[in-house]
Amino acid sequence: MSLSPAIKAAMSAESRSLFDGKLSRDAVQAAFKANGAFSSETSFESERATKAKGALTVKTAYPSDCSSKAAAHLSAEESAKTEGYVATEGDVKAEGYITTEGSIITKGSAKAERDDTASTINEQDVAHRFSKAAVQYNSIAGIQRIIAKQALANLPIDLQGTVLDIGCGTGIHTQTLANKGAAATGVDIAEGMLAQARKMYSDPIFVEGSAVDLPFSDSQFSTVFSSMALQWVSDTGLVANEIARVLKNGGLAELAIMVAGSFSELKTARKVAQLPQAETYMPTTAQWVNGFKQSGLSLQRVITKDYVDTHCDIMSLLRSVKGVGAGETGRKQPPLTRRDIKKLAMAYSNMSGVESKLPLTYRVSHFRLEKR
Repeated sequence: MSLSPAIKAAMSAESRSLFDGKLSRDAVQAAFKANGAFSSETSFESERATKAKGALTVKTAYPSDCSSKAAAHLSAEESAKTEGYVATEGDVKAEGYITTEGSIITKGSAKAERDDTASTINEQDVAHRFSKAAVQYNSIAGIQRIIAKQALANLPIDLQGTVLDIGCGTGIHTQTLANKGAAATGVDIAEGMLAQARKMYSDPIFVEGSAVDLPFSDSQFSTVFSSMALQWVSDTGLVANEIARVLKNGGLAELAIMVAGSFSELKTARKVAQLPQAETYMPTTAQWVNGFKQSGLSLQRVITKDYVDTHCDIMSLLRSVKGVGAGETGRKQPPLTRRDIKKLAMAYSNMSGVESKLPLTYRVSHFRLEKR
C-alpha cells in the first residue's frame, strides 16, 4: 500500500514504517479489502482437554451500505497439547498456560497488561457515560447486538430457574432471557440505562448495582449472563468472586467480555496521525481466566473472536465509540480539534485501503463457566 506524499510528509519515520513495512501485509488489511466484516476466532476447550483439533472456515459477506455490520467469520482452532489452560500467543504470562505454539510460559501471577497506561477505572464515570448514552444506545450499538446474539445462542434454548444479566443496559437481552423461560433479573450501574429498561420491559426485575459488589444473596441464581459489560471493571478477581458467590451449585455462567486488543485500528491511526493515545484499560483473556480459576469456578470453554464493525467516515466511527459509552477510562484527554480529526481520518483511510469503509475491531472472549 502506498501513501500520498502529503501524508508521508506529515508522518514521523516510525509512523511511515508502520505503513511501508507492516500494515500493507497484515491479514487485517486483506479483510478490509474484502469489503466485508472480519472476525478471527480461536477456541480452546476445557482445562481437562488434551488436544484442540484444528479446523479453518472462512465466510465473507458483502454489506450493501456502510451501516454497522459484522458478517464474516474466520475461525481457527490450533492443535495444541494442554496440561491446564491454553492462551493465545501474545496473552500475558499466567500460571498454568501453554501457548498455541506449544512452548511453556513461566508460571506466576498474571502480569497486568493494558491497552495503554490508564489509571484504575472509575465506576461513577462509567455509569455517567452509559446513562448519557441510554436513550440512543439501542440504535447505535449494532455490533454489541451481534456479539450478544452469539452469547445468547451459547445458552440452552430453554432456561430453568433464575438468571442474572450483569450489565443489562436497556434490558433488551434480559427480556430475551425471560423469553427463554427463566425468572430474569438485570443489574447495571447506570441508572439512565435502568430507567430505559423499566420503560420498555415489565417482566424482568431491574436493580442498580455493581458487578464487583452484586446486591444479591449467595447462591441466588442458576444462570449468570453478561455481554459487553464486564470490560469496564478494573478488578477481574472481584467480579469472578461475585459471580461464584451468587451462582447456585451446578449453575452456569455465559459471559461475553471485550478484552485487550480491541479498537486496535483506532489506536494505530492515532499513532500514525501523531495524536495522543486515549487512555483505556481492558484486562486480557488470560487475566480473566486467572480470576475465574482463583474464584473456584470451572472454565468449560473460552473462545476469543474479533468482531469488526465498519463505518462510512471517521465521525461516525468516533460517535459509535462514544455513543456506546466506550470512551476513555483513564485520565481525561483534551478533545480532538478539527485538524486532529482530519489527520485521523487521513491516517485511517490509508490504513483501511477500502474507500468509505473504516473498520473498528471489538475483541471479545466468550466464556462458559460452571460452579461445582
